[in-house]
Amino acid sequence: MSPDELVYLGILAASIPIGFLFRYLSPPVKQGAALLLGLSITIATCQVHALHSLVTVLGTWIIIKSSWRSAPALSLAWTFLYLLFFRLVTWFGLPPPTPFANAIQLLLTLKMVSLANEVQSFHLEKKQEVSSFSKSPVVGGLSQEPSLYDMIAYSYCYVGIMTGPFFRFQTYVDWLRQPSSLDLPGWVPCMLRLRLVPVYGALFLTANVYFPLAYVRTEEFLEHHFFFRLFYMTVVFFVFRMRFYAAWCGAEAGCISAGLGCYPEGALSKPGGGPTVNYSPDPECPVVYDFKTIQNIDPYNTDFCVKVRHGMRYWNMTVQWWLHHYIYPNSPFKAYALKAGWTMFISAYWHGLHAGYYLSFLTIPLCIAAESAMEASVRAKLGPRGQSAFDWVHWFLKMRAYDYMCMGFVLLKASDTVHYWTSIYFIIHIIALACILFGRLMKGGKRERKKSEKEENIEGEMKEVKQEDMREKTE
Repeated sequence: MSPDELVYLGILAASIPIGFLFRYLSPPVKQGAALLLGLSITIATCQVHALHSLVTVLGTWIIIKSSWRSAPALSLAWTFLYLLFFRLVTWFGLPPPTPFANAIQLLLTLKMVSLANEVQSFHLEKKQEVSSFSKSPVVGGLSQEPSLYDMIAYSYCYVGIMTGPFFRFQTYVDWLRQPSSLDLPGWVPCMLRLRLVPVYGALFLTANVYFPLAYVRTEEFLEHHFFFRLFYMTVVFFVFRMRFYAAWCGAEAGCISAGLGCYPEGALSKPGGGPTVNYSPDPECPVVYDFKTIQNIDPYNTDFCVKVRHGMRYWNMTVQWWLHHYIYPNSPFKAYALKAGWTMFISAYWHGLHAGYYLSFLTIPLCIAAESAMEASVRAKLGPRGQSAFDWVHWFLKMRAYDYMCMGFVLLKASDTVHYWTSIYFIIHIIALACILFGRLMKGGKRERKKSEKEENIEGEMKEVKQEDMREKTE
């Protein structure tokens, strides 16, 4: 493990026992202590680069105060443009930010855009209440506009400050105002979330030793058989998954220990978004709680869901919620594949400027189009056993597609990514394009069959008309 990874590990490990101590604090003390701890982590790991995050917060606060109506669009433009400056600071003669500053800046961007949307919703709901003389039915809305101190406290809250998960400002407020934090579940769900972390960590370390990523960039790698080169991407993606499974499960445990994101099951919470229905528990029945609001990874479904589009739902789940609510609906395109492509482009930009991100993320819409074409042209015509066999093949190809795209994500450079993809003959791109072409041909054949049937019907009707005319003439 690198020194940076050891620092991340130390912060994650320390946040879990510290979280249980926060359950004893009153709301004002909890807010101040979480802010102080988060600022200490930020300054200790980022030094002067901590100013980037502070400038981002202050800029968003000015936008919200100046024009809450336009705040969502303006905050998105502001934070994403600042991300560009943040990544190109060396062009201006400034020192490059630390990896820790980058991690904080990424999560802060999500928080600021989300907060601007929450403030806009708050004002719109308030106006609606005044005009209709009734309480707004919106779930999880703010009760008041946050102050500058509230924004800073939310931005630098120690929980998930570097590793996530993302959570909305309302989730943060609900955490501060929990009436009885000590009565909420803690140890059991925390241990359940941590139970496989040692396994993920051991698998990550072991596989990473025997299959280092750097080997892909060597000339010796190209001398191996095609199937070895193809197999290597499977192991690289396995290492990638184990690393993030361990990190995100640990980060979720830090949230659970503090009680952040704890809601009754009846609230039907969504990862990142929080409760989706207003829930009033029955006083006579025990309340069951969950931590779905801060769930960032579902390892089982990530590995075993069938479709490419479904695989995204279970990976980095809170960020997927953010993309689905703030980027996908505002896409300039209407077609699903184009909207998905736009969303993946924004996701790639959020991750960084490396070409590998864009090559990987923009392959996803192609894979989605391919699986949609095959489902419509092949799976829909099969019986139950045929569909089951189709799904197994679909799952296998889905995993290979993610193996393939992961290489761009970890190799980063366009030259390295294309170099590897060339060594395996762009196999996933070729399979995806073949599936799309096959699906269109099948649909074309179906249209031709329908057309011929229609022409036969018309000819038959014309013959009947002629026969009737002949009968009338003979009569």
